[in-house]
Amino acid sequence: MPDIQYLGHSCFRLRGRDGIVLCDPYDRSIGLDLGRPTAHIVTSSHEHPDHSHVSAVRPVRDKIFVVDGPGEYEVSNVLITGIRTYHDKHKGAERGFNTVYAIHLDDISFCHLGDLGHELNQSQIEEIGNVDVLFIPVGGDETIGPAEAASVISQLEPRIVIPMHYATTQLSFDYQLAPLEKFIHELGVKDANAEEKLNVTPSNLPGEGEETRIVVMRSTSG
Repeated sequence: MPDIQYLGHSCFRLRGRDGIVLCDPYDRSIGLDLGRPTAHIVTSSHEHPDHSHVSAVRPVRDKIFVVDGPGEYEVSNVLITGIRTYHDKHKGAERGFNTVYAIHLDDISFCHLGDLGHELNQSQIEEIGNVDVLFIPVGGDETIGPAEAASVISQLEPRIVIPMHYATTQLSFDYQLAPLEKFIHELGVKDANAEEKLNVTPSNLPGEGEETRIVVMRSTSG
């Protein structure tokens, strides 16, 4: 029964019986303090400091297994597939590559899109496979925005969607992100109360034929 903790920006901590995975740790330059979270595995979607500050993470055991690119990985029964994508709409010509991660932890399929900058092609969709929980950037500018995020959700058909990488009062960037409200409005969500922690099991996921559930998570980092 994995539980999900949102550490701000694009960083999530997934804790299950087979291990702890932390996605896209950031440094303090963005205006948030990640603290010193623990993990067995860290994934980094690309080399920007707001997605690759691995040194902030403390190992649960002797060392951390770092996944920072495409490929297939297995660490203590946690299966991770990295899928090559791009940080822009021009096949990386503007901002380079981005790695999407499909993470299989405790019978739940997670997908972290990192700084995805475009809609997915059929090959990428097939590599990602079935998605129970999708972490998706929605703030635009350096990633997909609200409308594109809605399209990617339609492409992947996840059971739960958790938005990330949107404007908050604490973030400090040279570029302008869209607020979460624009994504919520785009999807027509009426009730979007923030949750601090989310427990996911095969039995509490939306079933076949049910609508995708949009879950807004409250950051536990300041």
